[in-house]
Amino acid sequence: MKPELLAPAGSYEALQAALTAGADAVYIGGSRFGARAYAENLDETSLCRAIDEVHVYGKKIYLTVNTLLKEKELELELYKYLKPYYEAGLDAVIVQDYGVLRRIRKWFPDLHIHCSTQMTITGPYGAKFLEEQGVTRIVTARELSLQEISSIRQSTNLEIETFIHGALCYSYSGQCLLSSLIGGRSGNRGRCAQPCRLPYQVRDKAGILNGTQDAYLLSPKDMCTLELLPSILEAGAISLKVEGRMKKPAYTAGVIGIYRKYLDLWLETPGNYHVERRDLEELAAIYNRDGFNKGYYQVRNGRSMMALKNKKNEGLKQTARESRSREQVYERINEQYRNLKLQRKIKASFTIYSDTPAILTLYDGDNVVTVEKEGVQTAQNQPLTVERIERQLKKTGDMHFCFEHLDIFAGENVFVPMQFLNEIRREGLHLLEQEILKGYRRLCRNPEGEKDIVKPQQRKQEVRLTASVENREQLGALLRTEGISTLYLGHGMFEPENFRQQVSEVINHLKSLDKKVYLALPHVVREGELSYMEPYLELLIKEGLSGYLIRNLESFAMLKQHELKNYAILDYNLYTMNEASRLFWKEQGAAADTAPLELNDKELKERWNGQSEMIVYGYLPMMVSAQCMKKNMSGCTRKNEILKMKDRYKKEFTVQCCCNPCYNIIYNSVPLVLLKEAREVKSLGMASLRLSFTTEDYQTTQEISRLYLDRFLNDSDFNYEGSYTKGHFKRGIE
Repeated sequence: MKPELLAPAGSYEALQAALTAGADAVYIGGSRFGARAYAENLDETSLCRAIDEVHVYGKKIYLTVNTLLKEKELELELYKYLKPYYEAGLDAVIVQDYGVLRRIRKWFPDLHIHCSTQMTITGPYGAKFLEEQGVTRIVTARELSLQEISSIRQSTNLEIETFIHGALCYSYSGQCLLSSLIGGRSGNRGRCAQPCRLPYQVRDKAGILNGTQDAYLLSPKDMCTLELLPSILEAGAISLKVEGRMKKPAYTAGVIGIYRKYLDLWLETPGNYHVERRDLEELAAIYNRDGFNKGYYQVRNGRSMMALKNKKNEGLKQTARESRSREQVYERINEQYRNLKLQRKIKASFTIYSDTPAILTLYDGDNVVTVEKEGVQTAQNQPLTVERIERQLKKTGDMHFCFEHLDIFAGENVFVPMQFLNEIRREGLHLLEQEILKGYRRLCRNPEGEKDIVKPQQRKQEVRLTASVENREQLGALLRTEGISTLYLGHGMFEPENFRQQVSEVINHLKSLDKKVYLALPHVVREGELSYMEPYLELLIKEGLSGYLIRNLESFAMLKQHELKNYAILDYNLYTMNEASRLFWKEQGAAADTAPLELNDKELKERWNGQSEMIVYGYLPMMVSAQCMKKNMSGCTRKNEILKMKDRYKKEFTVQCCCNPCYNIIYNSVPLVLLKEAREVKSLGMASLRLSFTTEDYQTTQEISRLYLDRFLNDSDFNYEGSYTKGHFKRGIE
């Protein structure tokens, strides 16, 4: 398959700019369910027109449906929303929600499904799992290396799409709740407010690690991989994706034009690939965030990837000067592409003889159309020459076609007005366009009455409290706590070198105390990172481990590979935002799920919770990042460390630097506390309620657990001291 250059289209003008500049395909949002809710997304009429225009040019178009959908949206709106685009011939949808995946596969079986980077696809296990679900393409996590992409490619037949240029998120996509929890604008719903682009102060035990010159801790530079293009292609990527649906059409045209030049160079003479400095400078002039980085393809993380200084905030004068310079670049790009016409080359024959109908036949591959038109006359004075006929017929103007080859068979003494030639050409090209588009049209069956989701009746359940712990101090505080009979043990409690022995000892000890034990796997799993653990997964179950709490697709797929899927409990970030997604995971064999953190009490009440757990206490993870704040500020110590990050409002967030696997977790500044809401929580019919301990000490762990046991089991009054949040329990998200 020929590599595809994939362009962003945040508006109709950007779509046209992308096609003119040389994109093979575009991805675009409609009026609903896209991860860029604030782009100039197209309405139904415009999007159907865009689908046709793209197809006439022989290109492809993908629609973003890459957000999490609420129950009513999925069951009452999604089918009607997608139906006209499916019938028009939409090439694929990009999805994040597993319920959306399940529904599209049923409703629109011929529509290709591309799994968004929002699914956090990080390894071969997860990729193979998605292939089994009927997915045709995955958009890998931006954080993957060339070797990791190559491993995925070798393990599946999936198409691999990867980002090559544009903005980077600090967090793994799909693993960020920062904007959601502090501002109510969820990235999972396409409404991210980008608090990652704001200044923060960070300190460790020794003191403050940064100043005003490096305060933008969470703001990566933009990515530019022009020099890495051959390596990315050789690793197995088939679709090269440019980020930028919020950017201007000139940005799209300028970036796509340069990448088109070098992709063609690689295709024609791969051994002669060389990037000219002036093209890198042109890309920087089009847009950059304090310079470029080359993404994660060759590095795990690092300070050089970050726009710590954020020059745009250094002074209005400089910003205005840069803005003028960029506008000049954009004007030059607009001028460059304004006069270019994108037209599909076709072949034709035209026959014209006196007193018989003129015949125009148009050829485009297997598409052939013929038009006959009466009215050919015998010339009285000046007969039409072949040259004059050809010149007039080739005046296709702004139409989608141009004649690559035109055969003309004409009598010696014929005449028709120029309007005659214009009309037969216009009619023929219109018929050819319809013939081409006919090959894309589909019929859509009506799924009404096909109810494959029957929600069980909600039942009141006995209150059961569980707890997750991240260290042995917290575990010690709960060992003999009656009322908490199930514990999730963070994987970081166990040394990789002695993993099996240490876990077995804890299992045996907790079994003697009549407690169930689950192992909580990492928030993100990359290739080979669980190799020390994987050989013992089945053995630990036989020794008494109750199962595994999993936080990512790769972990679930690994358990499925070992026939342990029935021992998997999904954490909140394997989202079950709607009943179809909950059913998807049930069909895969998962034992239970965790209710999403972004649903409010009313939405949770409409959900069936009989096999779900709900987090009712804890410092919630706001971000999981491949970057290491400690390394970026003062150097890597190869030790798990705790940092404190403070925002403009003096709120302080705990940052946990995890070394095995290597990632950072940024926790909310205040804990989720739902003590006051105990009665409402209990009415939801949850199978269990979880206390999530992360950085608490021994005493705090004991005090919190006692408060919740008294409140939820005995309806006691409570006295919680300190600031806290109710999360989205009352407010929810748009």
